[in-house]
Amino acid sequence: MMLARLKIPFSLSKQLACVLMLSCCLASQEGIGNNYTEDACSVAPYRDLCIHSLASFSNKAKQDPGKWARAGVSVTIGEAKKVAGSLAKLKRNGSGRVARGRNRMAVSDCVECFQDALDNLHESLDVLRNLSIVQFGSQMEDVTTWVSAALTDEDTCLDGFDQAKGKHLVSVLLCVSKVSYMTSNALALVNKLATTGPGYLTDDLNHRRRRR
Repeated sequence: MMLARLKIPFSLSKQLACVLMLSCCLASQEGIGNNYTEDACSVAPYRDLCIHSLASFSNKAKQDPGKWARAGVSVTIGEAKKVAGSLAKLKRNGSGRVARGRNRMAVSDCVECFQDALDNLHESLDVLRNLSIVQFGSQMEDVTTWVSAALTDEDTCLDGFDQAKGKHLVSVLLCVSKVSYMTSNALALVNKLATTGPGYLTDDLNHRRRRR
C-alpha cells in the first residue's frame, strides 16, 4: 500500500510530504553533474530519492553495478533500522495514545514486518558482498527474492492501518513509505546488476590486478 492510500489529514500530510520532497529536490540539485549517481539511478522508480540517498557513493562505485546494488541495499537497511526503532518505541510506550483499535494492532504487526524486512535485506547484502562468477545466477535470484520480500513486508505494514490520525503516527507512516520507496530503488539496482551479468566481476578483478 502506497502513501496515497492512507487516510491522512490533508494539511499535515501535505506539510510532511513537502518537506520530504524539498529535501530530495535540493539534494538532487546539489548532485547535478554527478553523472555516476545519475546514471546508476536512471533505473530507479524514485529517481530523486535515489540520487539523494546514494550521492555519497559516487566516487567509489562509479560504473560498477555491483557496488551500486550494495549501496542501494545498505542505505535502505540504515533507514529501515531507524523506522523499526521508531515503531518499536511506539509499540512499547505510545501506541495506546496515538493508535487505537485496528491501528494499535497494526503498529504491533509493523514491528514484525520490519524485522522480517531487515532480515531479508541483510541476507541480500551478505550475498551481494560475496558474488562469484560460477554462482552468480542463483545468487541474484536469491537477492531478488529477498529484496522483493522486504518490499512486501513494508507494504504489508502500511496495509494494516485503517486511517492515520495524529502527527506522530502520520510521521512514522511517512517514514515507512520512504523506506518502501528506497527498497523499490534498491530492487531496481539489483535487477540492473542481474541483467548486467557476471562479466563485470571479471572486469573488476582485472582492474584490481592492474593496480597492484
